[in-house]
Amino acid sequence: MTGNRRTGRAAVTLGLTVITVVTVVTLLVLTGVPGTATDDGRDRAPGHLPLGPADLAEHRTVTPLAPGVEHLAIRRGDASPDEHWTLTVGLGTSEAEVAELRRRVREAGHTPVLSEVVGADPGRRDGTGPGTLVRVGAYAGEGEADEVREELAEAGVRTKQQHTSGDGRVATGPWSVHVLVIDPEEFDGRLTAELAAGTVAGRETVTSLVSRTGALAGVNGGFFVLGERDRPGQGIAGTEGDLAGVSVIRGELLSEAVNGRPALVLPDGSGAEATIRRLRTRLSVRVAGASREVTGLNRVPGLIVNCGGVGEQTPLMRPAHDWTCGNAHELIAITPEFGAQAPGGEGYQVVLDGDGRVTGARENGGGPVPADGLVLRATGDSATWLRRHVAVGSTVSVTEDVVDVGTGKVLPRSAGTSVVNGGPLLLRDGAVALDPERDGWSPRDIAATDRAEWFTEWYLRRKARSAAGVTADGRLLLMTADGDQPDHGVGLTIGETAEVMRSLGAVDAVNLDGGGSAAMAVDGTLVSSPSDAAGERPVADALLVLP
Repeated sequence: MTGNRRTGRAAVTLGLTVITVVTVVTLLVLTGVPGTATDDGRDRAPGHLPLGPADLAEHRTVTPLAPGVEHLAIRRGDASPDEHWTLTVGLGTSEAEVAELRRRVREAGHTPVLSEVVGADPGRRDGTGPGTLVRVGAYAGEGEADEVREELAEAGVRTKQQHTSGDGRVATGPWSVHVLVIDPEEFDGRLTAELAAGTVAGRETVTSLVSRTGALAGVNGGFFVLGERDRPGQGIAGTEGDLAGVSVIRGELLSEAVNGRPALVLPDGSGAEATIRRLRTRLSVRVAGASREVTGLNRVPGLIVNCGGVGEQTPLMRPAHDWTCGNAHELIAITPEFGAQAPGGEGYQVVLDGDGRVTGARENGGGPVPADGLVLRATGDSATWLRRHVAVGSTVSVTEDVVDVGTGKVLPRSAGTSVVNGGPLLLRDGAVALDPERDGWSPRDIAATDRAEWFTEWYLRRKARSAAGVTADGRLLLMTADGDQPDHGVGLTIGETAEVMRSLGAVDAVNLDGGGSAAMAVDGTLVSSPSDAAGERPVADALLVLP
């Protein structure tokens, strides 16, 4: 793509007040009315979004960004006067739990309101939801709800402010959805994943990433560590910005997989042959005839975010989203992409140069990461092995393979390869393919911690979402949906996210990081609306469309 094309499209931006050429098309879409079609007859915006009643008004705006790249903005429906703010006290998964929550509300001087959770609990054969929400009140505004929340807090009853438009029932919206459509047959730029701030241990907004790299557009990428905690358990722990799943950028593996979870694979940067695959990673070191499994890349030992790792991981081996598993016997490789300094802490550490020769060894972690080498950091039994087999002057080889779970074959990587972690899998071969148990969104308890309420909030309620999909003819779709904004965008449940991607033409699709991370920027301008009160959230990586 030439510089002239970038200059030529500068007059066709979303901030334009006067459009003098036919490059932006605005559509009013009602039931059965198709979207725009290109000269080759392919429908760019078929039908309408499968959200709410079929007769809701839907507006679509298509903005060409470059040959083979379009930005589609969709507005559907309006806020309903029947929706309101409420205070959720908790989720009861049994009659006894519901009765206890109701008792607490009554003792605080209020009347409990019961609301059945919409959506199925994958562990219940009858297809019912996880339980019943016990709530207080119906309020027109957040301020009124907040006053009652403070009153209940003084009585010892903790609550969460929620808007009923997010409950997952049939709603009227509004929905605000943005889609980047990349056609590799026409696109002659480059599509790549990019690290925020250029390092694993860093975060940056999508808008900043797009501006810094001169990208046409960008969308947030995979899951990552937000904030720093130093122990396993419910939530995410580790170095801020650490990618919580597989990551390949410019062909380099930067983070191990949450084994078996889906990811977006871009083989060569052109966007051609993009796929959604279930992946695992296979890592090892070898020295003088001895070898050992490497359990992680570019993270703190003992903190496996989203679980699903290898080795002696506890308390479980399967994926578990928003849970940090532990392992007292890790061998971690720290590459230059992590940052200038290796993470500190207990254990044993050796430093390798670019030829794999050990140039230094020390007890405990920390210190500089060589620009052309790496650091091996070990704990527990792995530290014992490293001390025994590796010394200054030894030559160590490190093997890093990304393996397709479906075929068992190693994924080929070139300098243009990108892989972005995600989950759950949304679509496979045109059909909804949701499997929350397999992908780590099980509502089952972990280590005596109730996950049913977390599952309801994360999976079944409407939230801001991002997703990636591939159409039958090879186009790539990158989608964001605004959420948690009742007058602008109510968001999507995970089930709705799958259906939206299918309605846009995807046959395979994966959910990306969402919530406050969901963001899309076009030509350096944020076009999505952040759900975080503080504004656009800095993220760990992004998918960029470069000229």
